[in-house]
Amino acid sequence: MNFQRGRTREEPEINLIPMIDVLLVILIFLMVTTSYAKYSELQINLPQAGGSAEAQTAQPVNVAIDASAHYAINNATLKFTDISALAAALKTAAGSQTDPVIVINADAKTPHQAVINVMEAARQAGYGRITFATQNEAN
Repeated sequence: MNFQRGRTREEPEINLIPMIDVLLVILIFLMVTTSYAKYSELQINLPQAGGSAEAQTAQPVNVAIDASAHYAINNATLKFTDISALAAALKTAAGSQTDPVIVINADAKTPHQAVINVMEAARQAGYGRITFATQNEAN
């Protein structure tokens, strides 16, 4: 039964104006919070150089430290007396290299001070390239 004879049924309408307002607010928020990289405006031309490859490869200086803080440089054991003696031993092991890579092979249980001693000795010897040897974890 149709009790509303005289009335016509209104069709539902989707009002787009509130949706557009929300989208504009989101757009303004994104524009305000976005950081723009200024370095993208720079045009950089890198210099070119031609040269021969290094003929002699540098040999690293391997420093091993065991869990009880005993030192070995290039598989030669060394009795630690002070940092200056360790620096002199590093210079001897480096030979004619001006800035060799110092590779520290420390046991996992090595005291922290023993590793710091090697780093300080390398600094006193004038060597700044220090790296640490690690091994992969067993699965």
